[in-house]
Amino acid sequence: MHKLKFSVFHNQSFVDLGMYQFGLEACEAGHSFGPAKRNHYLFHYVISGKGTLSSENSKGEYDTWNIHSGEGFFIFPEQINIYVADMIQPWEYTWIEFDGLRVKQAIEVAGFSRDMPIYRAKSKELREKMKDEMLFIVENNNASAFQLIGHLYLFMDYLTHSAENAKFIMSSRLRDFYIREAITYIENNFQKEISIEDIADTLRLNRSYFGKIFKEATGKSPQGFLISYRMIKAAELLTLTKLTVGEIGASVGYPNQMHFSRAFKTIYGIPPKEWRNKNHVVSQ
Repeated sequence: MHKLKFSVFHNQSFVDLGMYQFGLEACEAGHSFGPAKRNHYLFHYVISGKGTLSSENSKGEYDTWNIHSGEGFFIFPEQINIYVADMIQPWEYTWIEFDGLRVKQAIEVAGFSRDMPIYRAKSKELREKMKDEMLFIVENNNASAFQLIGHLYLFMDYLTHSAENAKFIMSSRLRDFYIREAITYIENNFQKEISIEDIADTLRLNRSYFGKIFKEATGKSPQGFLISYRMIKAAELLTLTKLTVGEIGASVGYPNQMHFSRAFKTIYGIPPKEWRNKNHVVSQ
């Protein structure tokens, strides 16, 4: 019998590691999903049964994987996938969709890529702890945002330490310094009409080199990160204040309200006014 639990995580204020949706599903025989793609990272862990995954690799071709209980699989942003439950032993799995500043790097360190999206554990104990963190999130969807994000951090820790193909990578202290300084600059100046050239000049780096190391570390271009950060702050103001849309746009670096509304809709899928109608918590 098909069973499904599904929740959406609405708080998008967590920049380093944030969550979008999570759930648990016991599939019927042959149940399939896709072809489809996601905007963020999506991890499935198979609790019981088995199934197959067909996923687009780095060459644009498709690989097919057989996945059993105790294993899992990643879906990468903008990657087309199809996954199908076995006809005899259909799988039950739990999943989390997430993203954030350090996610790309953590996933690479854990040994996952578009060419190797399958999770197999080198430690049963850590694997079980990872599963428990996923199930806690699913079963406690009404817990506070901070509590759920705390368990998401624990999930990521167990995932990266238990993965069979985890790699040891010596971090570059200088590069990390530049990234931290760039993020600090954005946090302190996002309200102004700053440019990527401004950030690179502050760090005394060539713009193209700065863009390269920033994207390698965060998975986003500096411009993409700046826009996302501004829209997170805008969403907070729409939710928690009575400022007008124009005032909010100006406060996050968009003096032109039309440009602000367009940028907000690109990130959240709906205009700022509609977001406020759905999420505003200030008493009227």
